[in-house]
Amino acid sequence: MKKILMISLMLLCGITFVSAQKPAEIKFEKTTHNFGTFSEKDPVVSCTFAFTNAGEMPLVINQAVASCGCTVPEYTKTPIKPGEKGEIKVTYNGTGKWPGPFKKTITVRTNGNPEMTKLVIEGEMQKAE
Repeated sequence: MKKILMISLMLLCGITFVSAQKPAEIKFEKTTHNFGTFSEKDPVVSCTFAFTNAGEMPLVINQAVASCGCTVPEYTKTPIKPGEKGEIKVTYNGTGKWPGPFKKTITVRTNGNPEMTKLVIEGEMQKAE
């Protein structure tokens, strides 16, 4: 009986300790980026979205998915410790696309708060002359 009581007490203390910690929290410096205008001659542009883990647990980016195949996000696959910074590099490739304005989204899913964040890139590719 003492063993069961002791195990129960240890389990309760462990759960209390874990639940008292603030979960991982992703804080982006910015969630939109405007490339402005660029030429069809140089159709590949990139930007970086920096973020910080403002929580008390390690932050894991489960996935970053772009709204179309012309946009490719790259991100750290390893957990980001509390207080540390990370980044998501986004590359837009306008090769073979019609010149003109564009707006693309990247959906970022994490184990933290918020679980889902939408990043936006936009700009205008001008026709090469």
